[in-house]
Amino acid sequence: MRTISVVYIEVVRGVPLVTILFMAQVMLPLFLPAGMTVDRVLRAMVGIVLFSAAYMAENVRGGLQAIPKGQYEASDALGLNGLQKTTLIILPQALRLVIPIIVGQFIALFKDTTLVAIVGLLELLGIGRAVLAQPAFIGLQIEVYIFISAIYWVFSYAMSYASRRLEITLGVGER
Repeated sequence: MRTISVVYIEVVRGVPLVTILFMAQVMLPLFLPAGMTVDRVLRAMVGIVLFSAAYMAENVRGGLQAIPKGQYEASDALGLNGLQKTTLIILPQALRLVIPIIVGQFIALFKDTTLVAIVGLLELLGIGRAVLAQPAFIGLQIEVYIFISAIYWVFSYAMSYASRRLEITLGVGER
Protein backbone atom coordinates (compact mmCIF):
# COMPACT_ATOMS: atom_id res chain seq x y z
CA MET A 1 0.00 0.00 0.00
CA ARG A 2 2.84 2.36 0.87
CA THR A 3 4.59 1.78 -2.45
CA ILE A 4 1.39 2.33 -4.41
CA SER A 5 0.76 5.57 -2.51
CA VAL A 6 4.29 6.87 -3.04
CA VAL A 7 4.19 6.05 -6.76
CA TYR A 8 0.78 7.72 -7.16
CA ILE A 9 1.84 10.86 -5.30
CA GLU A 10 5.15 11.22 -7.11
CA VAL A 11 3.68 10.56 -10.56
CA VAL A 12 0.78 12.97 -10.12
CA ARG A 13 2.97 15.68 -8.58
CA GLY A 14 5.37 15.33 -11.51
CA VAL A 15 2.68 15.99 -14.12
CA PRO A 16 0.99 19.36 -14.80
CA LEU A 17 -2.72 19.73 -13.99
CA VAL A 18 -3.58 20.36 -17.63
CA THR A 19 -2.15 16.94 -18.55
CA ILE A 20 -4.25 15.26 -15.89
CA LEU A 21 -7.33 17.10 -17.16
CA PHE A 22 -6.68 15.85 -20.69
CA MET A 23 -6.10 12.33 -19.42
CA ALA A 24 -9.34 12.44 -17.41
CA GLN A 25 -11.22 13.50 -20.54
CA VAL A 26 -9.68 10.74 -22.68
CA MET A 27 -8.85 7.88 -20.30
CA LEU A 28 -11.70 7.88 -17.76
CA PRO A 29 -14.31 6.65 -20.28
CA LEU A 30 -12.00 3.72 -21.14
CA PHE A 31 -12.26 2.38 -17.58
CA LEU A 32 -16.07 2.42 -17.56
CA PRO A 33 -18.36 -0.40 -18.71
CA ALA A 34 -19.39 -0.37 -22.37
CA GLY A 35 -22.24 2.01 -23.10
CA MET A 36 -21.73 4.09 -19.96
CA THR A 37 -20.87 7.73 -20.51
CA VAL A 38 -19.66 10.32 -18.05
CA ASP A 39 -20.29 14.03 -18.36
CA ARG A 40 -17.31 16.26 -19.20
CA VAL A 41 -17.78 18.20 -15.97
CA LEU A 42 -17.54 15.03 -13.90
CA ARG A 43 -14.43 13.96 -15.81
CA ALA A 44 -12.81 17.34 -15.11
CA MET A 45 -13.79 17.05 -11.45
CA VAL A 46 -12.19 13.60 -11.24
CA GLY A 47 -8.97 14.97 -12.74
CA ILE A 48 -8.85 17.90 -10.34
CA VAL A 49 -9.61 15.65 -7.36
CA LEU A 50 -6.86 13.21 -8.32
CA PHE A 51 -4.41 16.11 -8.69
CA SER A 52 -5.44 17.75 -5.41
CA ALA A 53 -5.36 14.47 -3.49
CA ALA A 54 -1.70 13.91 -4.33
CA TYR A 55 -0.71 17.37 -3.13
CA MET A 56 -2.93 17.11 -0.04
CA ALA A 57 -1.37 13.77 0.87
CA GLU A 58 2.10 15.27 0.58
CA ASN A 59 1.09 18.24 2.75
CA VAL A 60 -0.36 16.01 5.46
CA ARG A 61 2.73 13.77 5.30
CA GLY A 62 4.85 16.85 5.97
CA GLY A 63 2.65 17.72 8.94
CA LEU A 64 2.95 14.19 10.29
CA GLN A 65 6.74 14.34 10.04
CA ALA A 66 6.74 17.61 11.97
CA ILE A 67 5.18 15.99 15.03
CA PRO A 68 7.87 15.32 17.67
CA LYS A 69 8.66 11.68 18.42
CA GLY A 70 7.72 12.34 22.03
CA GLN A 71 4.06 12.65 21.04
CA TYR A 72 4.13 9.13 19.61
CA GLU A 73 5.87 7.83 22.73
CA ALA A 74 3.40 9.61 25.02
CA SER A 75 0.42 8.08 23.21
CA ASP A 76 2.08 4.66 23.46
CA ALA A 77 2.58 5.26 27.20
CA LEU A 78 -1.14 5.97 27.52
CA GLY A 79 -1.84 2.56 26.02
CA LEU A 80 -3.60 3.83 22.91
CA ASN A 81 -3.85 1.54 19.91
CA GLY A 82 -2.69 2.69 16.45
CA LEU A 83 -6.06 4.11 15.36
CA GLN A 84 -6.60 5.97 18.63
CA LYS A 85 -3.04 7.29 18.57
CA THR A 86 -3.50 8.63 15.04
CA THR A 87 -7.01 10.07 15.36
CA LEU A 88 -6.78 11.50 18.87
CA ILE A 89 -3.17 12.63 19.23
CA ILE A 90 -1.09 12.77 16.04
CA LEU A 91 -3.46 13.78 13.21
CA PRO A 92 -5.08 16.75 15.00
CA GLN A 93 -1.64 18.22 15.69
CA ALA A 94 -0.43 17.56 12.15
CA LEU A 95 -3.49 19.13 10.54
CA ARG A 96 -3.17 22.15 12.80
CA LEU A 97 0.39 22.63 11.57
CA VAL A 98 -0.49 22.44 7.88
CA ILE A 99 -3.49 24.81 7.86
CA PRO A 100 -1.56 27.56 6.01
CA ILE A 101 -0.26 25.08 3.45
CA ILE A 102 -3.71 23.59 2.84
CA VAL A 103 -5.29 27.02 2.41
CA GLY A 104 -2.51 28.06 0.03
CA GLN A 105 -3.12 24.90 -1.99
CA PHE A 106 -6.85 25.57 -2.04
CA ILE A 107 -6.35 29.13 -3.27
CA ALA A 108 -3.99 27.92 -6.00
CA LEU A 109 -6.51 25.25 -7.00
CA PHE A 110 -9.28 27.87 -7.10
CA LYS A 111 -7.21 29.92 -9.53
CA ASP A 112 -6.28 26.80 -11.52
CA THR A 113 -9.94 26.16 -12.32
CA THR A 114 -9.38 28.35 -15.39
CA LEU A 115 -7.56 25.36 -16.91
CA VAL A 116 -10.85 23.52 -17.42
CA ALA A 117 -11.44 25.84 -20.37
CA ILE A 118 -8.75 23.88 -22.20
CA VAL A 119 -10.93 20.76 -22.14
CA GLY A 120 -13.96 22.70 -23.34
CA LEU A 121 -15.71 23.67 -20.13
CA LEU A 122 -16.90 27.13 -19.22
CA GLU A 123 -15.34 28.83 -16.19
CA LEU A 124 -15.06 32.38 -14.87
CA LEU A 125 -12.55 33.62 -17.44
CA GLY A 126 -14.52 31.92 -20.22
CA ILE A 127 -17.66 33.70 -19.05
CA GLY A 128 -15.74 36.98 -19.27
CA ARG A 129 -14.74 36.18 -22.85
CA ALA A 130 -18.37 35.32 -23.66
CA VAL A 131 -19.46 38.67 -22.27
CA LEU A 132 -16.85 40.46 -24.37
CA ALA A 133 -18.14 38.71 -27.49
CA GLN A 134 -21.49 40.48 -27.14
CA PRO A 135 -21.79 43.71 -29.16
CA ALA A 136 -22.97 45.70 -26.13
CA PHE A 137 -19.61 45.17 -24.39
CA ILE A 138 -17.23 46.00 -27.24
CA GLY A 139 -14.41 48.19 -25.94
CA LEU A 140 -14.95 47.21 -22.29
CA GLN A 141 -12.23 44.55 -22.04
CA ILE A 142 -10.40 46.29 -19.21
CA GLU A 143 -13.54 46.56 -17.10
CA VAL A 144 -14.47 42.91 -17.61
CA TYR A 145 -10.98 41.66 -16.76
CA ILE A 146 -10.75 43.96 -13.73
CA PHE A 147 -14.10 42.59 -12.54
CA ILE A 148 -12.90 38.99 -12.98
CA SER A 149 -9.66 39.83 -11.16
CA ALA A 150 -11.69 41.39 -8.35
CA ILE A 151 -13.75 38.21 -8.01
CA TYR A 152 -10.61 36.07 -7.77
CA TRP A 153 -9.06 38.52 -5.31
CA VAL A 154 -12.15 38.67 -3.08
CA PHE A 155 -12.41 34.89 -2.87
CA SER A 156 -8.68 34.43 -2.32
CA TYR A 157 -8.60 37.14 0.35
CA ALA A 158 -11.66 35.64 2.08
CA MET A 159 -9.99 32.23 2.20
CA SER A 160 -6.76 33.74 3.52
CA TYR A 161 -8.64 35.75 6.13
CA ALA A 162 -10.61 32.68 7.25
CA SER A 163 -7.33 30.76 7.47
CA ARG A 164 -5.73 33.45 9.64
CA ARG A 165 -8.77 33.51 11.94
CA LEU A 166 -8.65 29.71 12.24
CA GLU A 167 -4.93 29.81 13.01
CA ILE A 168 -5.51 32.41 15.72
CA THR A 169 -8.41 30.43 17.18
CA LEU A 170 -6.35 27.22 17.24
CA GLY A 171 -3.22 29.01 18.47
CA VAL A 172 -1.02 27.88 15.56
CA GLY A 173 2.53 29.11 16.07
CA GLU A 174 2.07 29.72 19.79
CA ARG A 175 3.47 27.57 22.54
